Amino acid sequence: MIFRPLRILWVITRYRLDTLLPLERLPLWLRLIFRWSPLRIISVGERSRGERLRLALEALGPIFVKFGQMLSTRRDLFPDDIADELKRLQDQVPPFPGEEAEALIEASLGMPLTEAFAEFSREPLASASIAQVHTARLPTGEDVVVKVIRPGIERVMRQDMALLYLLAKVLQRVPEAKRLHPVEVVRDYEVTLFDELDLTKEAANTSQLKRNFAKSPLLYVPAIHWALTRQKVMVQERIHGVPVADIDALKAQDTDLKRLAERGVEIFFTQVFRDNFFHADMHPGNIFVARETPADPQYIAIDCGIVGSLTREDQDYLARNLLAFFHQDYYEVAALHIESGWVGEDTRANEFAAAVRTVCEPILEKPLKDISFGQVLLGLFQTARRFNMEVQPQLVLLQKTLLNIEGLGRQLYPDLDLWATAKPYLEQWMKERAGAHGLWESLKRQAPELTRQLPELPVLAHQALSQTEKRSRQLGQQAEVLTHILGRLSHQAKRVRRTRLGLALVAVALAWQPLSTWLGDQPWPVLAAAAIGTLLMIWN
Repeated sequence: MIFRPLRILWVITRYRLDTLLPLERLPLWLRLIFRWSPLRIISVGERSRGERLRLALEALGPIFVKFGQMLSTRRDLFPDDIADELKRLQDQVPPFPGEEAEALIEASLGMPLTEAFAEFSREPLASASIAQVHTARLPTGEDVVVKVIRPGIERVMRQDMALLYLLAKVLQRVPEAKRLHPVEVVRDYEVTLFDELDLTKEAANTSQLKRNFAKSPLLYVPAIHWALTRQKVMVQERIHGVPVADIDALKAQDTDLKRLAERGVEIFFTQVFRDNFFHADMHPGNIFVARETPADPQYIAIDCGIVGSLTREDQDYLARNLLAFFHQDYYEVAALHIESGWVGEDTRANEFAAAVRTVCEPILEKPLKDISFGQVLLGLFQTARRFNMEVQPQLVLLQKTLLNIEGLGRQLYPDLDLWATAKPYLEQWMKERAGAHGLWESLKRQAPELTRQLPELPVLAHQALSQTEKRSRQLGQQAEVLTHILGRLSHQAKRVRRTRLGLALVAVALAWQPLSTWLGDQPWPVLAAAAIGTLLMIWN
């Protein structure tokens, strides 16, 4: 465990990543540390800052490469030289030897490559953080790609996850960071990340996504060859699309980039709200564009290792929040956040609405190129901190996917109005869900369970009535017992009062000697008191 942090420190030192920090924005004490750091004696070398960052992420392993892939979609946050290098992390990670890939494939399939494939290319077509891809041809003549997991990758990933858990537990103790639920976020990330190590899960996800968009003009998903798919090997139909990040190639074939960008938004909302099953790793390395119909462009999606879904409650709250946001109804946004528990119940809706309005109003009805998402994210973070808004771990994958979609749209068509594109789709979805169609779909979903329970309804009704009668009798018996107990308590209270009065009268009689000077020679009041007190105590 201790060697991994030392390796991370060594990689940071080797590639002088400290030079990427904006020192002028750091606190004075940090600036002094970096200015007098021993790192400064190590030469930066001839490599550019972007290349050094990319090489460092590659050297640190798959979790860091995944982080770089996510950053690569946000060209608005980085200079071009850094963004261009991060883009290479999408499918140009250094490969492992083809001989190892062949051995792994043969071991997984339990047969020689010559039996499984008519042709197999030892040179990888693409290489990513967790797996790499080789081209092949089946004995039937069909062109396919063969995806194989990197050897020894699980051990490195577990070491990195242990470090992330350690960091998350430290953050959990900081009041400012506790509401971010760092441990839960890391746990969810661990599940999704390790799911990528099982290619049978990716194949199943791919088949599901393909069914969801069967014969759709929006998205094509290549087919899986299940007979040759194992936990560490997956064989899939080969596609020949244009990488979505290759803007020059898309323009050269006269692709309608505006429509392509709008369809990307439509695909996202279709997956999230219609299917409740969304591709959660939509960086440009996993997205292609079909060559056949550039005027009516169709996306091609690969690498479905990470997918997400929401509960019906979260799905409903999310849709209502987005619609309220699109309609600039910030009070509704605030009320929904309170109702869903995303902020504290003691939050004042009008104050929260005013804070959200201040952050979001400047970005509505603007194209992506005119929006400073850095300022928006900073404003939203400050708002979240002010109102103790808690991060919802179940929404982290969705937020990551939305960032990828927004970054992709920015590259394809900077004038895209993200809000205007999404608003009609969400309105139609809410109308269908709340209307007669939604009711009918709900009844259809529940019909099998209702049909199963229908013959049992008379028995269930009889049992319910019997339970009601039994409960009524029990309540009656309990009421009688309580009445008896209350009567006894009342009687005991009267006896206590009589005893106290008798004791008081006897006490007066016993105090005759001091009272005689006051009463004179007429003791009858005291004698009467003693007699009455004695009678009261005898009565009890």
